[in-house]
Amino acid sequence: MSKKTYPFEEHRLDREKVDPDALYVMEKLRANGHVAYLVGGGVRDLLLNQKPKDFDISTSAEPEQIKQLFRNCILIGRRFRLAHIRFGRKILEVSTFRSGDTENDELIVRDNNWGTEEEDVLRRDFTINGLYYDPASQEVIDYVGGYPDLQKKILRTIGQPFVRFRQDPVRMLRLIKFQARFGFDVDPPAKIALLECRKEIVKSSPARIQEELLRMLESGASELFFRYLAEHGFISLMMPAFGEFMETAESEEVFSYLKEIDTTFHDPTRAPLSRPVLLSCLVYPLMEKRIKTHFIDRERTPHLGEISLEAIAQIDEVFLPFFHLSRRIKGSLISILTSQYRLTPLEKKKNARIRVPNDPDFALALQFFEVRCALEPALQTIWEKWSQALKVPDQPRSPRRRRRRRKSNP
Repeated sequence: MSKKTYPFEEHRLDREKVDPDALYVMEKLRANGHVAYLVGGGVRDLLLNQKPKDFDISTSAEPEQIKQLFRNCILIGRRFRLAHIRFGRKILEVSTFRSGDTENDELIVRDNNWGTEEEDVLRRDFTINGLYYDPASQEVIDYVGGYPDLQKKILRTIGQPFVRFRQDPVRMLRLIKFQARFGFDVDPPAKIALLECRKEIVKSSPARIQEELLRMLESGASELFFRYLAEHGFISLMMPAFGEFMETAESEEVFSYLKEIDTTFHDPTRAPLSRPVLLSCLVYPLMEKRIKTHFIDRERTPHLGEISLEAIAQIDEVFLPFFHLSRRIKGSLISILTSQYRLTPLEKKKNARIRVPNDPDFALALQFFEVRCALEPALQTIWEKWSQALKVPDQPRSPRRRRRRRKSNP
């Protein structure tokens, strides 16, 4: 497909909405003789009048040349060499134009062959992600028909979908992600390829897939995303035990939690929920079933130590062998799940005193308990009491002063 440019009068993408640090990086690259554009999701989201999460830049400069220009730059990756330019806690990702074989369906293990801007677009995933934005001319540059697809709300692969999905199976999850986020229709050939190639997903890097799942839990479209994953058989392939649960009627409880974090808790006025809290929405319904099967049905009340061991076993059952959670996330997840049975104990005691445990993750447990309250309003009073106790910890008792014994008179 030939190159087509769209002027500002047609696309109305406001340059003022582009991150000023991204504009600075592109201007500096151009001043040193390189081509530089805003690319991918940042362009797509701006054209959809949405706020981009990232402002990625693509350039003709090679990674080492980028590093020479920016003192705040580090180079990362072997499979896919990138430059990360830091501005405080913010990172701008800058990639070099690449070339690649778009007709060979072998799994891509390295992708560091430099190329032209047109070659770089042709090796990207979907047409709506294949648009460049030039802030100097304020033009949108389109080599793959992405701009009309964006207007028609169509998800179409760049090149043959069977080939592109086998080259990088994570693209299938990204297709489902964009369908959930934007409500776009999937191009029929891509829909067929999605079903035919789904077993290829286990060849992908678990770390990359895990990051996609975590980002979708944070996106505000997690319920639809996980529904589509279940419908297309991806959950059963990556998480067999979880996939088996999702085929039962009880799976609606998981979707209820996801819907709640998408609506009530995905709010710019609120602090975002942490990743362990979000993962708890997937695991807790299974944990409840596990506790019922192992203890309640046997008419035995477990203590918190036993519940903690059950939480570890449940987490491993859901995520292993494909995913390996970091030690930090897994530790927080165990604490959150176990603490739910401290907040709502299986064996209730009258006038039980609230004692906040010495656990750094207990605040996260209360965050998840708040999500539970949204589904079970009767728990709200309990949440308020524990929240107040967390804010006002028990005052340590002052040590008793020892009284001197009086000397007896002779």
